Amino acid sequence: LHLVYQPVFDLRSGEVLGVEALTRWQHPDRGTIPPDRFIPIAEESDLIVELGTWILDEAIRQVVSWRDAGLELVMGVNVSTRQLEQEDFVDVVQQLLAKHGAPPTQLLLELTESVLVADLDEVGQRLNVLRALGIRVAIDDFGTGYASMSYLSRLPVDVVKIDHSFVRRLGSDSTDSALVRSVIDLAATLGLGTVAEGVERVDQMETLQRLQCQTAQGYLLSAPVEPAAVPVLARASRINALVAGF
Repeated sequence: LHLVYQPVFDLRSGEVLGVEALTRWQHPDRGTIPPDRFIPIAEESDLIVELGTWILDEAIRQVVSWRDAGLELVMGVNVSTRQLEQEDFVDVVQQLLAKHGAPPTQLLLELTESVLVADLDEVGQRLNVLRALGIRVAIDDFGTGYASMSYLSRLPVDVVKIDHSFVRRLGSDSTDSALVRSVIDLAATLGLGTVAEGVERVDQMETLQRLQCQTAQGYLLSAPVEPAAVPVLARASRINALVAGF
């Protein structure tokens, strides 16, 4: 297993603001096995807790490595429901931050909205402790799950990630354009950040810019890359932003 990182871009300046950590499995015989093949299997067992801890550990180590090299980025890490429901989850996160000397403000925990959390109040209490340290919380795949409004009203949330299934049809489907506009407006009203996922075409990006979505990720902007490529992309984006007057 190893991690790759998909950059998240500021839609106004074009600057890389952070990355999302994504897990890859390089099998000796079957080659690269995508996460949608092995993550669901891990989620059906206790393996997802061990796997999730390893991902957090590796992602935090990596963001500190970039920071030591003069690159400040926010690291987004997906957290499973099983992890959130562990009584020691807060302790695990704090221990990993201390282990690597990582500023909590550089960590963004991403909760998949399509997975139902059994006890929102208990999970909310744990997230509140982490947010008090400076860690931010995002709702991933927003709009595709069981309880979009419940998550926003009962969990401490800082960022909404608009699911790629809505972004995919931007410009060609007026209904999805209206839905994306509604999510962006709702987030703005609540003081939340917005990230559009799965941006693959120029017209999608232009629509998101017009709707004042703050940030985006997707293959149009950058595919997931190996750790060594992130500083190159980030520094190039900042040079371009400075040239453009941002």
